[in-house]
Amino acid sequence: MNKTKSLVMLGMMLGATAFAQQNPVFPGWYADPEGIVYNNTYWVFPTYSAPYEQQVFFDAFSSKDLAKWTKHTRIIDTAEVKWAKKAMWAPSVIEKDGKYYLFFGANDVHEGEVGGIGVSVADKPEGPYKDLLGKPLINEIVNGAQPIDQFVFKDKDGQYYMFYGGWRHCNVVKLSDDFKSLIPFEDGNIYKEITPENYVEGPFMFIRNNKYYFMWSEGGWGGPDYKVAYAIADSPFGPFKRIGTILEQDPEIATGAGHHSVIKVPNEDVYYIVYHRRPLGKKGANERETCIDRMTFDENGFINPVKMTFEGVKHKLR
Repeated sequence: MNKTKSLVMLGMMLGATAFAQQNPVFPGWYADPEGIVYNNTYWVFPTYSAPYEQQVFFDAFSSKDLAKWTKHTRIIDTAEVKWAKKAMWAPSVIEKDGKYYLFFGANDVHEGEVGGIGVSVADKPEGPYKDLLGKPLINEIVNGAQPIDQFVFKDKDGQYYMFYGGWRHCNVVKLSDDFKSLIPFEDGNIYKEITPENYVEGPFMFIRNNKYYFMWSEGGWGGPDYKVAYAIADSPFGPFKRIGTILEQDPEIATGAGHHSVIKVPNEDVYYIVYHRRPLGKKGANERETCIDRMTFDENGFINPVKMTFEGVKHKLR
């Protein structure tokens, strides 16, 4: 009997209040989740985990307490994004001036093909989202980075940057005020490569105590050794020296744990890691589910290794 079944049976014997399995946080195969707080509500925007040709839409999920979730179906799809045909991946979402922007990858683009990173906009977090440009914001392959896995980051001075990249390379670009174009850095370059050691894909950044925490995924996304590592720097451009792994497979819980995001609870020093993992016994590349667990720090500000759980977390916003 596997660990999951054992824990569920134990919960049944002890009573429903003694054990509640909350990971995965919602049913279905979903990956690459981006978590964020909008309007005193938690939101998760994941990839629909399926063969590329079936990845033609995004769903979103909202919750008041990280325990009970509401599904918002097809907040955008390829009928709206005319240039996207398949492989809609890894949404990154941000609110600006009362509008909600969803950045996404599409088409698993290679050199000479149409695809890459697109931008969409809506009046509400749950959409419906409309294609902002009618074409990709980034189509080309620069510095060896496939234009996927974008993360939009607002710096302390209000400037928005986008970190992105697959194929073991990561770039950062500076976004225009309307998110419709890229603007050059002071040295005239539009793309800066910031790839840290062992980087594969899935960049993410947050600020804590005036330090920039840069995180990424390593290993193969379709296998058991997928994991998350991180670095800390004084600038959003690094340099990023790899510190260590903080999320990886657990033989008692799940494999393939990676491509994450981080939710900071507003006005509290409380952080949750939102990630996908593969249930024990599952081998299919797309058999991935979204989970949330607590992420903590030691006295020096380093991230403690994350303990994956079946119980998950619960935290009602104030």
